Order: sequence, then structure tokens, then C-alpha cells
Amino acid sequence: MPDDRDLARRCLSGDVAATRELVERFQHEIYGLCARLLHHHQDSEDVAQEVFLRIFRSLGKWDPSRPLRPWVLTIAVNRCRTWLAKRPKRPELIEYIAELPAKDVPAADGELTAVIAAAVENLRDDYREVFVLFHETGRSYEEIAEVVGRPVGTVKTWLHRSRAIILERLNELGLMPAPEPKL
Repeated sequence: MPDDRDLARRCLSGDVAATRELVERFQHEIYGLCARLLHHHQDSEDVAQEVFLRIFRSLGKWDPSRPLRPWVLTIAVNRCRTWLAKRPKRPELIEYIAELPAKDVPAADGELTAVIAAAVENLRDDYREVFVLFHETGRSYEEIAEVVGRPVGTVKTWLHRSRAIILERLNELGLMPAPEPKL
């Protein structure tokens, strides 16, 4: 597998195989991120396509001294933000639930999983982005900081706050025991 610089150089020179390889390298990750942030199958497909158009349109501006993946994910997160800002607020229709990405969760944890998913959905956009990038896509603090364009300290704070909000919601519903008071 060629390194990022070589792949980008080949794409910029019009190499169709390199273009296909770049899409194959990132398509699942980009679509998965879009699906988690947008919660809508068709919107996720549309935004993922826009992401690749922007990648190929802007590839000449990418700094080859930096990793390609965070740059690509930054484009994806930014396109999701734009899409969400333009999308009218509407309730999720029941038929879209079946289109959401499947998760490997035991059936016994169904209620807890649903509550956590709802709590994540209700987070502020920036908290949700950081939470999804860390917990669901396994990105490091540094990668997330680069993707969202914030310092690592801010990423850690947002991640901590998002977890606290989710835990508070679980406590409210009696799904998590309240922490023991410190003496």
C-alpha cells in the first residue's frame, strides 16, 4: 500500500487507480462517521460523496508533511456540520431507524444502549463529534484535535463533559448507581 504522499501525488497526476485506492482506503470510515453524526442513511451517503469531491478538489492544498487521515476526517466532520446546519429540524422517522449502522451489542443491554444512543444524540454538536470520534472510531486526542480544529485540552474537556452528561442521564433514569459521596 503506497504512503499518503505517493497516493496523493498519483491522484493529482490523474491516475484513476490511485483515485479508486484513495476512495477504498477511506470510504467506510467516512461513511461510518457521517452516519453516526447525521443519523440518516441517505444524508450520510450524500455527505460522504461530497466529502470525496472536496478531497479531490482540495488535495493539492493538503500539506504532505502531515498525515492524510486527520485531514480527510476534518473535511468529513466539517461537511457534516454544514449539512446539519442546513437540514431542517425534523423528527427521525421510524423507517430510518432500520438504516442506521448496526452495532454489536448484546440484546440484554438494549435498553441501556438505546438510552446512551439518545444521550449521545442530544449532546451539543461539538461534544457529540468528539465523543463519536473517540469512542466509536477510536481516534486519539491528537487526531481529534486536528479534525475538529481545537487544542487537545479542549478535546479532553469536551470528552469529559460529554461523558458526564451521559452518565447524568443514566443516573436520572436509574440505570447507573449514583457515585458514593467522598468523605
